[in-house]
Amino acid sequence: MVLKAAGRTSLVDAVVDQLRAQLTHGEWAVGDRIPTEHELAEQLGVGRNTVREAVRVLVHAGLLESRQGNGTFVRSTADPAAVLRTVRAAGALDVLELRVALETEAARLAAARRDTHDLLRLRAALATLREEGDRDADADLAFHRAVVEATHNAAFTEVYRFFSVQVHESLVESLGDHEMPAIDLDAHEALVVAVEAGDPEAAGAAARELLRVPLETVRAIAAR
Repeated sequence: MVLKAAGRTSLVDAVVDQLRAQLTHGEWAVGDRIPTEHELAEQLGVGRNTVREAVRVLVHAGLLESRQGNGTFVRSTADPAAVLRTVRAAGALDVLELRVALETEAARLAAARRDTHDLLRLRAALATLREEGDRDADADLAFHRAVVEATHNAAFTEVYRFFSVQVHESLVESLGDHEMPAIDLDAHEALVVAVEAGDPEAAGAAARELLRVPLETVRAIAAR
């Protein structure tokens, strides 16, 4: 394997980008042991400390796994950063359609699994949303994160955390557009009530209804 040598500026970022490209292009398969720090440093023309930091970034991203005494192995060749870039490029309609799918199921799971702490957090998030107003994107996102975290599903929570960057940007843009409806506080209340009641079907329906008007509005605007 021959890697292009990294330049002297932003060395860690450059090495991260090159290793990421090798992973996503299949240079190494899942489960493979990648070359040692010394070997990578020679191939890239950088110091071992730079390689070490770049590998740490990719371990944190979930692409690599470091096994003490054994080396570093490929954990995944699916680049989450590429997914995030695609989501960030998506339009408001795409984001809302995905939100309906994610948040409907999150509400169902939250109703089945919520505990006392979750219920207190949901009520607090709803109170903040009411206090901050019906056009506060930060308060609205905090509310929906509270619902997702009440699922007690680590994978679901992480996916939504990853996706929430684009959700927030979409909220900021749409709530600043006077063609978009204000946040429906009563619909948020209905969702909390359903979760409190432990009723998955009602919670899912409430989550879908909460996003129905924004979704219909964005579809109408997109169709012009």
